[in-house]
Amino acid sequence: IEAPTCRQWLAFRGRPLPHPHPMTKYDTFGEGVPLGDPCWYQGMNTAFYGPSHVAWRAQIRAFTEEVVDDIVTDWDLCAVRGEHEECKKYIELVYSESGKRGILPAVVGKPWPEEYTDVKAPEGYDYFHELINIDETMRPGGGIAWALMGGLGIGLPPVLNFGIPGNRELQKRCAVECLSGQKIICLGITEGTAGSDVANLSTTAVDKADHFLVNGSKMWITNGIYADYFTVAVRTGPPGSAHKGLSMLLIERSMPGVTTQKMDCMGVWTSGTTFITFSNVKVPKENIIGKLNEGFKQIMYNFNHERWLLAGQAARMARTCLEEALRYARMRKTFGKFLIEHQVFQHKIAEMGRACEATQAWLENITYQMNTMSKDEQNLRLGGHIALLKVQSSKTAEFCAREALQVFGGAGYTRNGHGEKVERIYREVRAYAIPGGSEEIMLNLASSQLKFVTRMAPDPRDALIKKLQKENEEIKQAQSKL
Repeated sequence: IEAPTCRQWLAFRGRPLPHPHPMTKYDTFGEGVPLGDPCWYQGMNTAFYGPSHVAWRAQIRAFTEEVVDDIVTDWDLCAVRGEHEECKKYIELVYSESGKRGILPAVVGKPWPEEYTDVKAPEGYDYFHELINIDETMRPGGGIAWALMGGLGIGLPPVLNFGIPGNRELQKRCAVECLSGQKIICLGITEGTAGSDVANLSTTAVDKADHFLVNGSKMWITNGIYADYFTVAVRTGPPGSAHKGLSMLLIERSMPGVTTQKMDCMGVWTSGTTFITFSNVKVPKENIIGKLNEGFKQIMYNFNHERWLLAGQAARMARTCLEEALRYARMRKTFGKFLIEHQVFQHKIAEMGRACEATQAWLENITYQMNTMSKDEQNLRLGGHIALLKVQSSKTAEFCAREALQVFGGAGYTRNGHGEKVERIYREVRAYAIPGGSEEIMLNLASSQLKFVTRMAPDPRDALIKKLQKENEEIKQAQSKL
């Protein structure tokens, strides 16, 4: 009896089959700066990308060059000056254009949400198409990428994955409007005293017969200042119910008691980081996402995808630093030589390239694993690996931002001119080391999920505690006989 082929085995297991491409190469794409783009952009062989990916990449690059690049600087400055009406015009422009060009459906994961959009998916749509979307839209900067996909990429998936059983019309309306760019959605989980410790959030939704009365606040919410819809984690269980008492509600801005305030942050200014307050907001019970008190499951379900998205963004952020630094070093002269002729700067660029290429290889490997696993298997097997990938990517971005700024010198310290992109990235790197799970939390998560510890060494204090407890019991017994 012949052994089954790999594809037959996968089919037998009922998993989605991957769509492997023969090892091939494509025409160079971009400006050709060495290591300034992933290898497959620069004529190297690849087994991950096919003609559909090549066409999709050109479509996304055209969008960023024609719509985004010219407004980045002014949008950034308007955001830091607090000119929210101007910022709103920019984000509405970007959403409208990306909706028309069919980019937004590629922000919410796989499968393509064909039920809620008239836009046809790229042929053989997979996670590598989404990775291209992440990569290309990140080139203008993290704040722009977060403005475009930060709220949608994490706020809409709970609605798509778990639905709104009590109001399917609302579910469809929300999804259609957000995927077409007509409306904006955000995810409200984080609170001032509950970040990674999701189970202890305190925003409450009290049962009032036909509705919930929501009170509480959310902090550091991407796109919140612009949002029309809020996917909100609330406590529907009693105090102390921890993760078992959480639910998710879809709240609309039109509901009285919802207020938003822009937060002044270190970076990603254009993303609209927001403080949201819910004051006696009446939310119909039919707005429950999924099932009552199953909010923790819904929150966890999309974390891997969110962290993979952030890792992809940070990887491009690092590569942009390399690209900008090498381009500048080739034109800047010091001591009668171009900067790049000095060995110290060659080493800086090479070290950045080493880190970028290693991170990209890991990122594409994880993306391939996602393509060949069901969503449930991804959540079961990839959590620890994606957590480590996120740390790798954020540390690489931070390293490259520092080294690139050293190459630029004073030109990288100013918010305009040749060093503008690197200056912007330098103040945005912490937005990748902290949100979505801090580096420390990610390392802890990986240690747990990958089961580093298989057995616990006995603690000598345990024996002492037992001894003291026994002595205490003996004393009590002796006193009772007196």
